[in-house]
Amino acid sequence: MTFDALRYRSGLTIVCLLLLSGQVAAKEGPLARVNSEMREAAIDFLESLDEELRQQATFEFEGSERTDWHFIPKDRIGVSFKEMTLPQRRAARVLMRSVLSEKGYLKATTIMSLEQVLRLLEADRENVNSVRDPEKYWFAFFGDPTDDQPWGWRVEGHHLSLSFTSVDGVVASAAPIFMGSNPAEVRVGSRIGLRALGHEEDQARRLMSLFTKQQKKQVIISSEAPRDVLTTPGQPIDAAKPEGIVASEMTKRQRAVLSQMVFSFLRHLRSQLAAAEISKVREAGVEKIYFAWAGSVDPEENHYFRLHGPTFVLEYDNAQGNHAHLVWHSRTNDFAAEVLRMHYETSPHHQQEGAGGE
Repeated sequence: MTFDALRYRSGLTIVCLLLLSGQVAAKEGPLARVNSEMREAAIDFLESLDEELRQQATFEFEGSERTDWHFIPKDRIGVSFKEMTLPQRRAARVLMRSVLSEKGYLKATTIMSLEQVLRLLEADRENVNSVRDPEKYWFAFFGDPTDDQPWGWRVEGHHLSLSFTSVDGVVASAAPIFMGSNPAEVRVGSRIGLRALGHEEDQARRLMSLFTKQQKKQVIISSEAPRDVLTTPGQPIDAAKPEGIVASEMTKRQRAVLSQMVFSFLRHLRSQLAAAEISKVREAGVEKIYFAWAGSVDPEENHYFRLHGPTFVLEYDNAQGNHAHLVWHSRTNDFAAEVLRMHYETSPHHQQEGAGGE
């Protein structure tokens, strides 16, 4: 189907399933509306590309590229800002705004802009201009957004990886989410004092300040912080196991701060997506969330914390010298893995394939 044909079909009623929670969604429900706008933005962006760039930006949904993510500085698949015209850049940013809140969009673009700070800090480094570049963030698409089959897209570069998957007419997954900040705190130049991930660390320190000495014996799982988050690309999510103190053993005030940490992070997503994820966390039980800390409580020394709930893992690490990493995983639904399993199990087409039909 052509992009123009999709423009006609997108005006039709979309009947969708709210697979994120396993319940049937109403027509034009919140996740379906977001999905419709995300789809339109994706189509507009792809239509803005010439044939060569469009081929460069698109991949098979079932291919390995879709789940091959990372956060290190390197070239990616897809089309980068550097290769785009001004109208294409505008279309790319509209796509980002279709799934991110204002807070989330500002966080993402701030992370991108820190490449300029690194360029100044590493001015004497060979090839620094090509390595540290705020335009080296790539957009890649998996599957066909004009089709009714699952599809997804990703924007990724140094310290940023955002992936979104559409299944049965709704945004079925917004995980994993990776955000990094180097420097964690800008200490030179005109942006001195900027902390891209400062709010997340400050919330964790506030929670730490509320624990008693006895509770801190449970919370602090190691005197040394790990070198990085544990659930890096290629590592299983259960590499980060529940440790520390569980929310059911916290005071009401402590649980409130812990809840706010989780919900505040999710509000980087557009409000409808955030609400769906927050609902999942609440339904699974906030009282079942574990909080753990490793390393020093001194902000100038290496430190790490982890929130581990029934449905998610959230890790933060600053143990490489003023260099922070933050990652969110769905324990079962990164890249819509669980939703896709359900989709394929109930899809007549895939059921026939699985039965070896002629």
